[in-house]
This record gives sequence, structure tokens and C-alpha cells, in this order.
Amino acid sequence: MNKKVLATLEFDKIKQQLEQHASSSLGIEKIDALFPSADFSEVVHWQEETDEAATVLRVAGHAPLDGLHNIRPHVKRAKIGGLLNGEELIQIAGTIYSGRMMKKFIAELVENGEKLPILSEQTEQIPVLTELEHDIKRAVDENGEILDSASSTLREVRSQIRIHEGRIRERLESMIRSKNAQKMLSDAIVTIRNDRYVIPVKQEYRHHYGGIVHDQSSSGQTLFIEPESIVQLNNQLKQLKLKEQEEIEKILRELSAKVQENADELLVIVQVMGDLDFIFAKAKLAKSMKASKPLMNREGYIRIHQARHPLLPIEEAVPNDIELGKDYTAIVITGPNTGGKTVTLKTIGLLTLMAQSGLQIPAQEGSEMAVFHSVFADIGDEQSIEQSLSTFSSHMVNIVDILKEVTGESLVLFDELGAGTDPQEGAALAISILDEVLEVGARVVATTHYPELKAYGYNRDGVINASVEFNVETLSPTYRLLIGVPGRSNAFEISERLGLNHKIIERARQYTGADTNEVENMIASLERSRKLAEKEEQEARDYLKSAEKLLKDLQNQMQEFYEKKEEMYSRAEREASKIVEKAKEEAEEIIRHLRKLRLEKNAEVKEHELIEARKRLSDAMPEIDKKTPQPKAKRSRSFMPGDEVKVLSFGQKGTILEKVDGNEWLVQVGILKMNVNESDLEYIPSQKKVDPKPLATVKGKDYHVGLELDLRGERYEDALIKVEKYIDDAVLAGYPRVSIIHGKGTGALRKGVQELLKRHRSVKSIRLGEAGEGGSGVTVVELK
Repeated sequence: MNKKVLATLEFDKIKQQLEQHASSSLGIEKIDALFPSADFSEVVHWQEETDEAATVLRVAGHAPLDGLHNIRPHVKRAKIGGLLNGEELIQIAGTIYSGRMMKKFIAELVENGEKLPILSEQTEQIPVLTELEHDIKRAVDENGEILDSASSTLREVRSQIRIHEGRIRERLESMIRSKNAQKMLSDAIVTIRNDRYVIPVKQEYRHHYGGIVHDQSSSGQTLFIEPESIVQLNNQLKQLKLKEQEEIEKILRELSAKVQENADELLVIVQVMGDLDFIFAKAKLAKSMKASKPLMNREGYIRIHQARHPLLPIEEAVPNDIELGKDYTAIVITGPNTGGKTVTLKTIGLLTLMAQSGLQIPAQEGSEMAVFHSVFADIGDEQSIEQSLSTFSSHMVNIVDILKEVTGESLVLFDELGAGTDPQEGAALAISILDEVLEVGARVVATTHYPELKAYGYNRDGVINASVEFNVETLSPTYRLLIGVPGRSNAFEISERLGLNHKIIERARQYTGADTNEVENMIASLERSRKLAEKEEQEARDYLKSAEKLLKDLQNQMQEFYEKKEEMYSRAEREASKIVEKAKEEAEEIIRHLRKLRLEKNAEVKEHELIEARKRLSDAMPEIDKKTPQPKAKRSRSFMPGDEVKVLSFGQKGTILEKVDGNEWLVQVGILKMNVNESDLEYIPSQKKVDPKPLATVKGKDYHVGLELDLRGERYEDALIKVEKYIDDAVLAGYPRVSIIHGKGTGALRKGVQELLKRHRSVKSIRLGEAGEGGSGVTVVELK
């Protein structure tokens, strides 16, 4: 990969953004060494590891990288017998903890069903050094200070130190509170000099306290004296502090030895966690850019959906669809300056470098990028004063170098090819250079404002024209890339809108050649055709989206209907069972009463008659069968298009449209069309002739109404008119229930809508929406 192209395409700025997402200097080291790869399998692996990390961030929201440090210098010094300090040890403990948490974190995600083969393999390599971690944390606090609990000896020594410090302070404070202290002391404080407790005494009273002078003020008027009465206590304190330091060194030496024992494992943790920090930094950058994983290929094919320049703010960057390498291997972008041609060129180049570095690209899902052996770019004004080169000469130096190294596995980017010299010669050179690069088989994107290259795109196989759209009304570029449409200068239109006399413009048109006018008219026609095609495509997408939503809503309602239907059947059977059971109990009571009468009064009631009556009552008890068998189809005649039938599996009526194949028929049920086996159909005799056309054809597109009517922003009177028409359309469409969205606001629109619905002949009932349906901002309508 050509290193110069990284600077030209500003790849270093991408790395700077990436560094902002690293959690440690280990990750930053990896980022500094990042370089695009030309190895296809390596690039694919890099993309997959980034995608796994992006999955982790999406599922868990974070990755446990806190406490990670570059402990290599500490470990290497311990490995040769060096003594580590408390701060270095606590960094080692933090790194061990970070590795342990990452290992546990990834393992839990995998247990919960996430597929993370690369991250799992990485974390499995992390050694678990819990004992060393706990030994360090028991002895060293977060600031690197040795804790009293590090050893019993240290705890005892520090206890004695505190006792001695208390005695010394007590003695000194009694001195500074004495009668003469205010006169003899510069300030009534106890301070420390040379690790010994002293008091500030005025020069003239130095002999009053005796002892040792440790320091004096800058003016010499104040002496910091250790009074003779506490010299011995200070000496004892000094001895205790030396003992404390010896014990601390002993503890540090023991911990350093343990680090030495685990040095190799610690270096593995550093290596793996540095890699993981780098991988998650790539995923965090992708999240901040709203980027996606590109599919990679080695065929030189680029297909990017809604690509954005990664260094532009998301809200400012204009997304474009770019394709190169299949039907055509070269794109020639023509048009005026400041239109966005160079930005498009850099976008293609920079996204290629990002993809080959394992970074996700700022484009929609499903985009595809190629792995090129090399990327070349000649972009910008590279005039060289030192080499006495003009802009044209400087460009030619670059182009000469490119032509020496370009291969069939290269991507070449030319900005303003042939510029800086005589237009006729420049255009001829540009055409010749493009021919040379295309013969090699490289992928090429070139920008130019030479009109001759517009024809080049039509006359060469594998080459296509493109331009960046310019809005003549606003006199500004839209930065939208138009593949297949060459650029126009728009000079006459812009001049006219800026106020240039129409007579001058017409005269200028006469000076241009007939061929030029024909080309410009052809381009204008292409632009109009493209805009019309885009508009119609968008309308088709809107219709498709609306139809898909309608189908989904109907399927949900049908499912809900059948569930409620079965529930109502079951409820009815349970209620019937209760009634019969109650009747049976009453009958048993009557039988018991009759039996009692027979015994008491010799009534003429036979036993076998009682038994027979009980049996009849038992037979009246219904048997509840949760699974109701589907009735078999009854056919009395052969089916024909236009027949009205019942689809037995759905229990719905429909109309046969045509025979599909064998025993299958295309049946229209409501607005749905489905293939149904004739064994699942039952003919329904009808006196009316049924039109076999689909309902959509009979009723027209106006009956494709949604299940919701949104009235927000409508005037009160207009809203009520829309509600009345919508309810009629919903009834014709056969909807059992619809929703009216009126919003909350002042409540006036909701009140008016609900009053209209209460009076409407087709409305069965109304209610406000529940929490998941929009609350009081929605009215749900049950239709008759």
C-alpha cells in the first residue's frame, strides 16, 4: 500500500478519531501501528472481530476495560529482580482485574447465546491471576500507598509512630500555648523540617528553648527550632520511621518476587487486552459514525449504499450511492468546481482504506468493498516552490509514479485530471492517461471539467459518466452524485439568475457550437428523466411500504380474531357445562327427594325409573373438546373462476380468481390473495354473478386505507370531514377495528371526533387508547 496516499486521503485523521475511543495506552499503540492490509483473509478477519465487538456494544452497551495499563516496563524490571513501587504494583493488579472481568464478561455473553468466536478465542488466552491480584490489593491501596494490613509488623510499627507523633505534638502544643509563647514565637503553630517536628521561634529568643535549629525564614528573623525537650522523642520517631521503611521495602520485595514468578502470564494479559482495547475502539468509532460492516471481495467491486465522508459531521454529509467494478471499471465525474467532486473522490478512497484496515464504513448495511493491492491518488494543488514545479508539472510527477506502479489490482483516483495546462492538450492527455490505466485493468475514478471527457464516457466500454447535482434555483450544489449523467456547466443559467442581460446570454449561446448545445440539451433531458424516474421509484416504494404495513396489520387482526374466537367457544362451553352441572345437581336433589317420599309414604316410584332418569341427565352433559376438528370440504360441483367459496382452514369467504396448478386455486379473501388446495375449499351457491377480478381492481386504490388515521396538524372542520370519509372507507374494506390519532393538545379535536363517532351509523363502540396504543392521544373505534 502506497504510504503517500494515506496522507493525501487524510487517513491519519481517522486514526486520531480512533485513538479517542481507546481505553489505554496499549490500544493507542495498536492504533498508531494500524496500516491497511492487502491480504484478503486478514481484512475479513479484522472486519469480523470489529463486528463482534460492535455486537457486544449493542447488546451490553459497554466493555469492561477499566483499570487497564501498560505494565510491560514494570513486569520486565521485576523479571530481572528489580523492586517495584506501590503505584506500579496497583497498576499490575488493575490490569489483572481488567483481564479477569473481560474473560468473565465475554463468557457470560456466549452463554446467553451470542456468537463471538473471535473474542471468545482471545479471552480464553487470558491467564487468571486472582491470587496475585488479591495479594497486591491487600497490601497496596488505590493510590499506591502500602496499607497497615500488609503485615502485622508494619501495623505495630505504624501504631507506635502514631503514639510518638501524638506525644511530640502534645509537648509542642503546650509550649506554644504558654504565657510567653506569643512574645517569643513568630506563629503559634507546629511544623516539620527535615522530617522532625519544630516550632517557629523569633531570632532573639533562640536560646530560650535550646535544642537544634533546622531552618530559618528568608529574612532570618524566624528560626525553626526542635526544642531540647523533644529531641529524644524525635529521635525515637525517626527510628520507628526507618523501621517502617524497612518493612515497606520487605513487603514490596515479596510482591515484586511474586510478579517475577508470573511475569510471562502478565505479558500475555497485556498482549491480549491491548488487542481487545484496539478492537473495541474500532467498534466504538463505528457506533459514533453510525457505520456498518461492509462485505469484502477480491474482484475489485465496490457497491456502497448511502456513503458519507467520514470526516464530515453526520448532519452535514450528503449520502451517495456509489458502484464501480462490475458493469464499468471507470467513473468520470464532470461538472463545475465547488460541486463536491473531490469530496466524492476522497470518500471512495478513504472508505477503501478504512475497510482494508478492519474499520466499519459510514454507509448502510449491505455495502460491499474490494480489497485492493494498492491505492493511488493524485488529489489537490501540489505546486512545489522548492522544486520549481508548476501545478501541472507537480501533478505529472505524481501521475508518472502512479503509471509505473499501477496494476490490475489497484484503485486509482485522479482529481482534475489534465488541469493546469492548455485545455485542448490537457483533455487529450487526460484521455490518454485514462486509456493507459484502463488497459492495465485498474479501477479508476477521475474528476475533470473538460467537456471532451463527457464524450469519453460514452465512447469507451467499461467507462461511465457521472456528475454532482447543481441546483440552478438556489445557485448551489446539492452534493448528490448522479451516476450515468455527465455534468453541465450551467454558466448561462447561473448568469441569467444573477441578473446578466438576456440579450448578452443569447449572443453567448450563438458563439457556442451546435454540438455543444446538443450535448447540453441531451444532458438536461437526462437529468429530467432521472428526476422523474426517482420520483416514480419513491412513489412505488411508498405504495409497497403501505401495502406491506396493511398486510401485516390484517394478519395480526386475523390472528387476534381467531384467538378470540377460540377463547369465546371455550368460554361458552364452560358456561354451558356449569349450567348443565347445576341442572344435574338439582335433578339429583329431586331424585333424592322422590326416593325419600317413596320410603316414607310408599309412593309409587320405581327404582329403575330413577336410574334411567339419572342416565338421561348424564347424557345431556356436553363433552368439552378443545381441539375442534375441521369439517371436511363438501363439493357438489367443479370449481370455476368467479365461484364464491369458503376457505375451511380460515373460516372465511373468498372468491376464486384462477387455477394455479394441479389442485390449487388462487383465492381472494378480503384484500389478500392466497393459493389454496381445493380440498380446503367449500363451494357457496350464490345468486349473484361474482366478478373474478381482484378487489383491488374492482374497488380501486382508494380502498387501500390504513388501520390508522392521523389528524395531527389538521383544522377542526377538515379533520371531522376526513374522519367521516375514513370510517366509510374502513367499513368498505371490512376492518373490524381502526384507530384515530388526534393527539392530546387542548382536547377540543378529541372531543369533536368522539362526538361524531358516537353518532356514526357504522360505529359500534369507541374507547381511548391504552398505554401501548398512544393513550389519550388516540381513539380506538370498533366497527359494526
